[in-house]
Amino acid sequence: MTAGIDGKVIVLTGASSGIGAATARLLAAKGARLMIGARGQERLSHIQNEITAAGGICQSQIVDVSDAASVSALVAAALSAYGQVDVLINNAGVMPISMLDQLRVAEWDAMVDINLKGVLYGVAAVLPIFRAQKSGHIITTASTAAHKTVAGQSVYSATKFAVRAFCEGLRQEAGRDFRVTVISPGMTQTAFASHITDPAMRERLEKAGTDIAISPDALARAMAFAIEQPDDVDVGEIIVRPTAQP
Repeated sequence: MTAGIDGKVIVLTGASSGIGAATARLLAAKGARLMIGARGQERLSHIQNEITAAGGICQSQIVDVSDAASVSALVAAALSAYGQVDVLINNAGVMPISMLDQLRVAEWDAMVDINLKGVLYGVAAVLPIFRAQKSGHIITTASTAAHKTVAGQSVYSATKFAVRAFCEGLRQEAGRDFRVTVISPGMTQTAFASHITDPAMRERLEKAGTDIAISPDALARAMAFAIEQPDDVDVGEIIVRPTAQP
């Protein structure tokens, strides 16, 4: 694998909105060949059509990252379409935060299944490919909540702390064969609050998002920066947050 983005085959989950959509647009503009996935067909098709109308190369497929077979199928589709896979971006995630006393156990399960297990399934799908070709790059979206937790974010933070720990272990096991990067966003202008079923918590997060959140384009640029580095440079983690975030 060579430095830069032009011509690389990039598989991207959570691509239909927010950070994922911004990243897809930027990488396509830089010449990447994309296979994008998300759960919602309509928004996913919209992003694909937007990219191809602008001259980019992009295919899409519905994916549920909580299902290992679905993630494997997305990677297989990229291999079938382009003949290789160079980068996997594990970007899908949910944030239905709440106080633990509310016992929203189903939402806890969703965060573990999507935020953590979805990353594991992505790695399982590309690891044999990257070992065989002795090159590749795995990028995972974590969060500043992987560095600091607050009341109401206990389970969400736990999944993101786990993602950082897993990616560090993966980086050490990867050796020279492939690179591993964690991107940790702070408050970003995405639809994250839509996952929150607690009205008071949703209102608080929406206000914070309006007051200080940064554009998802900032995270897209961080993803691109990590990919563009030479093969012997592994950008371990990038934290991108608003200057006003505590």
